[in-house]
Amino acid sequence: MLRLFLKEHAAFIVFQVILVAFIMLLYWLDGFRNADTAIYSFVISTVLVFTFLTARFARRYQYYQRILTAPQNLEHMLQSEGKSPEQIQNEIYLQKLYRLYQHEVQSLYATQNRHLQFMNQWVHQMKTPLSVMHLLLQEEQELDKNSVREEMERLKAGLDTVLMNARLDTFEQDMQIEQINLRSLVSEVATENKRLFISKRVYPEISIAEDQVVATDHKWMKFIIGQFLTNAVKYTFEPNKKVFIAAECLNGNTLLTIRDEGIGISSTDLPRVTKAFFTGDNGRKTGESTGMGLYLAKEICGKLGHELSISSVQEKGTTVSVLFINQDFVVQEDHDDNSRNRRGNKSIRRESDTPSS
Repeated sequence: MLRLFLKEHAAFIVFQVILVAFIMLLYWLDGFRNADTAIYSFVISTVLVFTFLTARFARRYQYYQRILTAPQNLEHMLQSEGKSPEQIQNEIYLQKLYRLYQHEVQSLYATQNRHLQFMNQWVHQMKTPLSVMHLLLQEEQELDKNSVREEMERLKAGLDTVLMNARLDTFEQDMQIEQINLRSLVSEVATENKRLFISKRVYPEISIAEDQVVATDHKWMKFIIGQFLTNAVKYTFEPNKKVFIAAECLNGNTLLTIRDEGIGISSTDLPRVTKAFFTGDNGRKTGESTGMGLYLAKEICGKLGHELSISSVQEKGTTVSVLFINQDFVVQEDHDDNSRNRRGNKSIRRESDTPSS
């Protein structure tokens, strides 16, 4: 301990010796040649320096004792024992660093636990469509292709969800903001889910201007809208209902709303539907909810700078809104995308009128 103290103050001791020697030399050059005065000055200086170092050592004794013993935990090391302003400030800095470290560790633990819980739940849910397809293949009668296709779409939706969840941690590296035609994007997602609409006899009603453009990431926004449409259809149990998809301009912002005529969400569940793994009463009714769709949608909207809001009335339906902040309406001269949108909507209508095989 004393050795450590002397090492720390070696520069100070050397400086004091040089300072006393310099003062003696100055007196000698100025004509003072009294040896007793020189010895007296040297002794007094040495005593003062020794007293100062002794007092300093006594004040920092506990600190040296602490750092020379094996720490029991990190908080044990960060307890304030140094009395010097520099040491106190250093310990305050270390405490802030330690809190930051704790926050990051807790965040990593929470993310790891969320991933583990999600994967366990996802694997369990993916066993259901696999079991159904296995049973269908064992039947001697002709294979029901529609049932197999439905189970495969469930698997595909599950795979998309788990991939998006895995990519969420590296969102910034994957994000690509560009001007997206909103009607084209919504129609593309509706077309991809047309079999789901047809099987449930629920139809999309798109009311978005053909020249409406928003700045967003195409892939992530497509996933979000897909989640909204899937939920809207999944929780609409009565046939011949509609899902209304509309967009409007609000003070330079674009508001996209998706409203269904489904069973709605209870007022007690509504504040928690965007929490991870929350399924609520509706999830128990269908037995297919992972509780991750709206959670991922909210997380992605937050990272993209969009605002997500959900309102619902039980037995009346649910409205999900995404506010694209500071968006401009751009009139596109190229109407090819709009033509494709119209063709997509007509395609859904035509297939819905065609009897399924």
